[in-house]
Amino acid sequence: MIFWELRNMKTACLILLASLALTACTPMEATRGNIVEDYRIAEITPGVSTRTNVLKSLGSPTTQAPFDENVWYYIGQKTEKRGIFDPKVVDKKIVVVAFNQDGIVEDIQKVNADQIDVPMVRRKTPTSGNEITVMQQLIGNVGRFNTPKQSAVDTAGGRSD
Repeated sequence: MIFWELRNMKTACLILLASLALTACTPMEATRGNIVEDYRIAEITPGVSTRTNVLKSLGSPTTQAPFDENVWYYIGQKTEKRGIFDPKVVDKKIVVVAFNQDGIVEDIQKVNADQIDVPMVRRKTPTSGNEITVMQQLIGNVGRFNTPKQSAVDTAGGRSD
């Protein structure tokens, strides 16, 4: 009888641990930026739509071109993270809206959002300079003294006798 109760308790503990492990691996999604839906992009008509129409349909831009305020960028990325693993990009979208000088949409296009994965390198960057020891650092200023201060009359251009 006691053996049966211990076996049931072990089974219950294993089921509890397995359910905790599975819920810990539930994916967590995060959206950054502005992922513009296709139906919203379809609302914008080049040659007809204005800045106000774009703001109403797509919202405020993620950024503007640094040297041309007539180009707006809508950049968005959705990531999914499972447990302790690094987040993986699930969806990404870049939309560029270009206006003419009158504020009318000239062009709207989706940009290929493929990114290049740049690996991190753990090497040290060589620098020039002297390599000094701890003792050299501690006693490096011995013998270096400030020059005596000049009198106030000397600095003012007067005579000192």
